[in-house]
Amino acid sequence: MRVALPPALLALVLMLLAGCGFQLRGSYSLPYESLYLSMPDYSVVGADLKRAIRSSGTTRLALTASDAEATFLPGAEYRDRVILSVSGTGRVSELRLRYLYTYRVIDSKGRDLVPPGTIELVRDLTYDDSNVLAKQQEETLLWRDMENDLVHQLMRRLAAVKPVTPGIKPVAPGSTKPATPDSSK
Repeated sequence: MRVALPPALLALVLMLLAGCGFQLRGSYSLPYESLYLSMPDYSVVGADLKRAIRSSGTTRLALTASDAEATFLPGAEYRDRVILSVSGTGRVSELRLRYLYTYRVIDSKGRDLVPPGTIELVRDLTYDDSNVLAKQQEETLLWRDMENDLVHQLMRRLAAVKPVTPGIKPVAPGSTKPATPDSSK
C-alpha cells in the first residue's frame, strides 16, 4: 500500500532542505584567464584536469606557457601499497593504497602564484588469495577512483585560492592600501 505525503509535509521537507544550505556542486570558476598545464598528453590526471578546466568555461587552456597567465606544474606523484594486516598463516588480509601528489602554480617569471600544495589520498582494501583476479580489478578501480578524486580536489583548490600578485605585498593590518615594492624602501 502506497501512502501519499500531504502537501504541507512535503512543503516543510523542501523548506528544511533549502534552509540547510544544500546546493548542487556545479562547475568551478578558476581565478585565471588562461592556464597552461605542464603535463604529458598520456597522463590520465592531465587529461581529466584539462576536461574539467574546459567544462568550467571561465578559464582558457593555453597551448604554451608563454601564452598563459599561470602555469600548473605537477610535482612528485607517489603510489604506494602498504600491508596493513596478515592472517595467522602469514597471508595478506588488508592493504592500504596511498596516492601522494604535489603541485605548484607559477607565473611567467617562475614565481609562485599559489603556495606549493600536496594532496594525499588513502584507500583501504581487503585482500583474499582465493579471489586474486577480483581483488586486482578492485584495486585498479580504487586507483582510478583516487585519480578522479584527485582531479576534483585540484579543481576545488584552484578555484578557492586567491592568487598572490608577485611584487605587491598584502595589505598591512590597519592600513587602507597595499604596500607596493617602491613604497617599502
